[in-house]
Amino acid sequence: MEPIQTSLQKWMKSHNEFQKRFNGMKKSVLNDPEVQQIMKENPSLTKEAVEKQLIKFYEYQSQSKNCEKCPSREECINILPGYTPEATVEGTELKLAYNLCQRERRLEHQRKQRSLINSLHIPRETLEATLDRLDVEDPERGEAVMQTVQYLEGIGDELPSKGLYFCGPFGVGKTYFLGVIANELSKKNISSMVIYMPEFVREIKSSIKDDSMNEKIEAFKKTPVLMLDDIGAESQSSWFRDEVLGSILQYRMMERLPVFFTSNYNLEELEKIFMTSNRGEVDQVKAQRITERIRQLSKSVPVYGKNRRG
Repeated sequence: MEPIQTSLQKWMKSHNEFQKRFNGMKKSVLNDPEVQQIMKENPSLTKEAVEKQLIKFYEYQSQSKNCEKCPSREECINILPGYTPEATVEGTELKLAYNLCQRERRLEHQRKQRSLINSLHIPRETLEATLDRLDVEDPERGEAVMQTVQYLEGIGDELPSKGLYFCGPFGVGKTYFLGVIANELSKKNISSMVIYMPEFVREIKSSIKDDSMNEKIEAFKKTPVLMLDDIGAESQSSWFRDEVLGSILQYRMMERLPVFFTSNYNLEELEKIFMTSNRGEVDQVKAQRITERIRQLSKSVPVYGKNRRG
């Protein structure tokens, strides 16, 4: 058994160290300019009252109030990361409330904006596209840049009923324009759905098995802004062309809801693509019906330039 004297010495040392830390904390709190300001503004808050609530005052004093002590949001030093304390006094009692800090508010805003963009198999680079990163130096992209900026500047209380149909060679950055528009719309609290067409076809086919097809089609019909990426690249049946895609475009045309497209084909070429199904069925009238809806829903914008995927 450890001698009592040895145990007592350990206790004394521990007690002295605690007392030393406690005194240091008390000195730090009482000398803190923010605490002194609170005491000045609240005469009822005497030095004795502060000492009785020393732990609470230390909680307030030791934390960052305006992110000044935190290297970043991820390295927040506060008890509740992303929240900053606000002090009020009732009589002689200090009350602490916690509010979102400025960095967390910015992140919340960014999260809200991102939540306004729903995507189906769209690259992350596209979802993070910004207007200021558009290549405006390339003269072959000038028309597309101008039309994009004009569209965004023309948004008022209501969205224009026509979107844009970006068409041009493979790899020139057509999908990036969709990302730019989707992100700019999110800043105006307008939600959009961006869909990669080949995956869209597979998604609809697979949803037949779990009876979710109608629900998904309704979502595509009614989203404020619909964006169909790489239309014409998908292998589709006449059923998908007429009953799914045709139905969605017809609804949005009637309701004056904008649709944006990208394609490697102009509308005349796209009509020929739609004319023949994956089973070899040919139907020019129904193909024309689809392309006419696209004309009603969007303005054709050519995109050229260097291949950005090379």
